[in-house]
Amino acid sequence: MLFFNYFPGSTAMIKRMMMSALFLGAPLTLCAAPDSAPDGMMSLSAQASAQVPQDVVHITLFHEQQANTAAPLTAALKQKTDQALREARAQKQVAVHTGTLAVYPSTNRDGRITGWRGRTELVLESNHFEAAAKLAGKLTSILQIGDVRFSLSPKASRAAQQKLALDAIADFRQQALAAAKAFGFSGYTIRKVNIGYNGAGFEPRSMRMSAYAAPAPSQAEVPVEGGKALVSVTVSGSVQMK
Repeated sequence: MLFFNYFPGSTAMIKRMMMSALFLGAPLTLCAAPDSAPDGMMSLSAQASAQVPQDVVHITLFHEQQANTAAPLTAALKQKTDQALREARAQKQVAVHTGTLAVYPSTNRDGRITGWRGRTELVLESNHFEAAAKLAGKLTSILQIGDVRFSLSPKASRAAQQKLALDAIADFRQQALAAAKAFGFSGYTIRKVNIGYNGAGFEPRSMRMSAYAAPAPSQAEVPVEGGKALVSVTVSGSVQMK
């Protein structure tokens, strides 16, 4: 049995095929070419977003020093770090970890080493702003404040995303129904849907001080007022109007 697909505008070709089929004595069947996609398909996108208060503070403290040789300088920086760590670990509300510890040479115009410079850092992290500010103020007797940053915790980000996802899905459904009715359909069926999340990353607001800035005057002046992070959820996909 021979099968031929019918395409508009190909009448002459079909006649030649029919004559060949009749000559060969074979039965003939004509089939309409299927459409590439069903009618009534529609793509949509909806988004919900909100400014969420940043609930984690990150305070970096540092100490910089110079020396003629590298080994004593490294030992002095380590001593400062250990002293600050002992003070910081005496409490439980603020997490503490070391940051950068670097020792590098100072050179003259001829490229000869004339001395050594070094820097050590200590980072405080907590969602208890008052406790972090108090500890940072206490540690300014040992270290200087380098910067203060704020971020959104994973827990707060997930809670915001879950709420926004419901809002974005409701908006997607409302758009789909309204568009279907506007095109003369009574409803729709969801064919494909994707949900995307944004804003879970680190979005800092920072206060920086220069490398040789004077120590922070007092605990009360440490800035611990966080800002807000933008969290958004996007729902996109396609529906079949019916």
